[in-house]
Amino acid sequence: MSSFKVGRMGEDIKRELTAIFRELKDPRIAEFITVVRVDLSNDLSHCKVYVSCFEGIEKARESVEGLTSASGFIKRELFHRLPMRKCPELKFIADDSIARSAEINEKLREL
Repeated sequence: MSSFKVGRMGEDIKRELTAIFRELKDPRIAEFITVVRVDLSNDLSHCKVYVSCFEGIEKARESVEGLTSASGFIKRELFHRLPMRKCPELKFIADDSIARSAEINEKLREL
């Protein structure tokens, strides 16, 4: 499949996942969770979703547990919102890029 279509579908999945995360009511999922990056396989069967949280990496890991348990609901909602033949398998991965970028920003301010 062309990389343009895969990239476009990845951006669509990222946008819709952000909207779906706001609707989830699991207490393990942080309120300020952010989808950092979405890696979609070329055959659209697997999707790695990197999520980050403002409260830190531990809260992001806890949110990943909640997202993993709600993955069936998330896949169903994603399938209904986007025009695709089959919904990819979602794998959620905790990422600390927000905290790391804040540290870099602070170090640059000190200089």
